[in-house]
Amino acid sequence: RGSFGLMNYRDVLATPELRAAMLNSAIYVLLNVSLCIAVALPAAYALARYSFMGDRHFLLAILVFRVTPPVVLSLPIFILFAELGLVNSPVGIALVHCLFNLPVAIWILESFIRAVPRELDETAFIDGHSGPAFFFRHLIPAIAPGIGVAAFFCFIFSWVEVVFARILTVTGGKPITMAIQAMFTFQTNIGMVMAMTCLSLLPGVAMIWFVRNHIARGFTLRA
Repeated sequence: RGSFGLMNYRDVLATPELRAAMLNSAIYVLLNVSLCIAVALPAAYALARYSFMGDRHFLLAILVFRVTPPVVLSLPIFILFAELGLVNSPVGIALVHCLFNLPVAIWILESFIRAVPRELDETAFIDGHSGPAFFFRHLIPAIAPGIGVAAFFCFIFSWVEVVFARILTVTGGKPITMAIQAMFTFQTNIGMVMAMTCLSLLPGVAMIWFVRNHIARGFTLRA
């Protein structure tokens, strides 16, 4: 007869390979989110505050790129990253995740920045703030919910992504998705699989809880 307990969670946390997979996923997510927000923020500001030929078409073009199936680009990306020595590298995984997350991050942040009155920019520059000072002291606090929403979508993609994780982690650096797949064998321990799955869900549930209200606001601004 079965019994209730935390033995499976204990076994998961006691397995070095599974602990390493969770750590790898956390590293990939942190690198991806940090890089993506750092690149998307100035790009979104430019699209929201300046008008140039093809600005709307540019935003549409990068969003169209986002819906490209990852498997279509898997072979050229693997060849390129192999030449650059980025296979089995956390930086390589973070870069390819950022490539797919940037369009959505720019799209989200652009709508939040557009909702901020231009007077905030003008007042800051009249007061003598430089560009970086304006970003850190005024703009980022004003659009903090938007940054949280963009970070949420970047996190979700990076945490559950499996195509590039499979082709770019040949010998090491397997993320949590690959670790769960590897647990299915001829003698699968279903208890450990479910325990690992539940642990993998916790960060996503926490992120959804913190940004749940801001997600709806972001889509309202976009409309």
